[in-house]
Amino acid sequence: MSSHPIVPVRTYLAVFGALFVLTIVTYLVALQDFGLLNTPLALGIAGVKASLVVIYFMGVRFNSPLTKVVVVAGFAWLLIMFVLTMNDYLTREWMAMVGAPGR
Repeated sequence: MSSHPIVPVRTYLAVFGALFVLTIVTYLVALQDFGLLNTPLALGIAGVKASLVVIYFMGVRFNSPLTKVVVVAGFAWLLIMFVLTMNDYLTREWMAMVGAPGR
């Protein structure tokens, strides 16, 4: 029988407080115009919030090394899919100007 770690309630409250503060920061960033930095800032804040949820509320912090590898691989795959999607999206206008077939 394996023992499970007992996480203090204050840890959950601190993570909840951090998520709440980051949500307010997300709102305040959305009100400002940072030009090209709007999307990277929003994605960075969202990434920090997602990491906090995965690490603490989903219990990955106290899981086996295999679980941690799978979580990191999942985030890496998400990043690869995002880069490939953005690459396709950002080059569509360029392809239309060149005169891609079917346009």
